[in-house]
Amino acid sequence: MLRQIKNTPVADPLKISDINSPDPFREGLEYNAPARGVWNIVHTGMLIPEAHQIYVCAQGCLRGVVLTAAEMNAMERMSWVSLREEDMWNGEMENRVVEGVAHILDQMEKKPPCVLVYLSCMHMFEGCDFTVILNELSEQFPGTDFVNCYMIPTMRKSMSPDAMMKVSLYTPVKKLPVDNDLIGLIGCDRRTDPTSDLFTLIHAAGKRIWEINDAVSYNEYLQLGSASMLISYLPTSAAAGRQLSKKLGIEWHEYPLCYDEDEIMTCLRDLSHRLGLKEADSEKIIEQNRERAADEIKLALDTVGDIPVAIDFTAVPRPFGLALFLAENGFNVKRIYADHITKPDLKAFEILKEKYPDTLVYPTVSPEMRFAADKNENCDYLCIGQKAAYFTGSRRFVNIADGGGMYGFDGIARIARQISDAYLRPKDIKITISLKGIGCESCLI
Repeated sequence: MLRQIKNTPVADPLKISDINSPDPFREGLEYNAPARGVWNIVHTGMLIPEAHQIYVCAQGCLRGVVLTAAEMNAMERMSWVSLREEDMWNGEMENRVVEGVAHILDQMEKKPPCVLVYLSCMHMFEGCDFTVILNELSEQFPGTDFVNCYMIPTMRKSMSPDAMMKVSLYTPVKKLPVDNDLIGLIGCDRRTDPTSDLFTLIHAAGKRIWEINDAVSYNEYLQLGSASMLISYLPTSAAAGRQLSKKLGIEWHEYPLCYDEDEIMTCLRDLSHRLGLKEADSEKIIEQNRERAADEIKLALDTVGDIPVAIDFTAVPRPFGLALFLAENGFNVKRIYADHITKPDLKAFEILKEKYPDTLVYPTVSPEMRFAADKNENCDYLCIGQKAAYFTGSRRFVNIADGGGMYGFDGIARIARQISDAYLRPKDIKITISLKGIGCESCLI
């Protein structure tokens, strides 16, 4: 039953001590806060150099993806085929896709080496055969790699759109002769910090890193096929890592982005072992970074003092883990904005529940949250993430998404510096969070 939400009170937060389920908030109609810094499928697809995206969907769905490409100054890399109502029942859905894509490519003087074809919910509802479509297109355009991509938010329960797009992102990669000195770092939208613990250890072992952000041509992108090992640290990259590892016949290891010192040490030591680093050398590097992180956290705490801290799930993959780390280091963590608790974050959640029972957990998609910003205008919070900043109304916020490319003890040191900077240099909320895709080019800047 629908109900009017005008003048409805803001969704009540829950004390973390009262939460007994990973999904504490009811599902239903969802609200999407106007914090646009997270990447979407358009941003991610643009990471493949020289690739062209073609969206086949209804006009209403096209609006968002077209505006994303326009804001990125990348309209020349996108085309679309608009579906009609009769396409749903005339039995010509596959032909419509093939003919539409072929027509677009026929108009191009220079054919792209790779085309990402995005089907929509309409195709899934009808049971459209994507394999038939790609096979026919490959026969018509033998010099082009066609990739199956999806824009199906109504079916996101099986796999998130982000994770699904990460799988598609590496589909064209083919096995090449193995380069034992090349390590593939996959699944990151933004470039990983070159000072991160991952880079430091890999370089100390005399090896090179392949990361998609550094590829400037399609051939450079395909060089991932020669990697001797794959690693990833974002949870949305796991499915891509498993599939690519099987396809290339090489090992893949997941070293999760986290804030638990013991878990970080375990990950870094395992990587060091697999890289063949001497234990004494790797331990020296790890310990130096750990000590630097501890120093930076102390400096950040001295800077921000007792100001309340709010964290949201778009900023880091484990918001409860970051909340626990900051609380244990003296920060006044008051709010976490997250609609559910992920499995990797459950351990930190349980510790927070026991040691900091008054911490408040807010939903982000409940329709009532539409009024949160109005009721919290200019609230004096130090926020990590755009949604936390929007809901609290605070101008003091760390503007990152998905970890911001920071990893390990070096990542802790860097986020500590960003916390201090956020406190000392307030931002314009409206302008900052209105830009799509943190780190992407924007015509609005």
